[in-house]
Amino acid sequence: MPEFADKDACELLDADHITVKHLFVDYARLAASADATETEARRTELAMKICQELTVHAQIEEETFFYPALRQAFPDAVDLLDEALEEHQDAKELIDDVRSVGTANPAMDTLVAELDVAIDHHVKEERDELFPKARTAPDLDLMALGGKLRDRQQELQAEAAMSA
Repeated sequence: MPEFADKDACELLDADHITVKHLFVDYARLAASADATETEARRTELAMKICQELTVHAQIEEETFFYPALRQAFPDAVDLLDEALEEHQDAKELIDDVRSVGTANPAMDTLVAELDVAIDHHVKEERDELFPKARTAPDLDLMALGGKLRDRQQELQAEAAMSA
């Protein structure tokens, strides 16, 4: 993704947040349409895309990159980072629930809406608390970290595409 080549870690992660929010909005618009049965295939596709995007996003944050780097740079932020990981776990459970439904229906619509609310809350905390902290860390090279996140993200997306 050359358009992300000049983004630091926070900007890259926030670009993911924006992408997923657009997917949630598209899903909600289709779920609310009068022809919900006619939009079933597209809603299913969007739900699976949301799940995949969030799975990759959480993985690159949790692995040896963003969260561990913040934990090392800010030992006093343990509670904040532990809360972020708990929110990831809650999101993973909702993602599993969405995937287990399989095909768009009212139950999936409800789960996707719940996931949207959970992600909105998580994103707000990252934007308001984690990203500002990251930007003030003197020993945290956000550009280099962004490159590592981007590379791993592309690797995980390629793996997902091959298994689809």
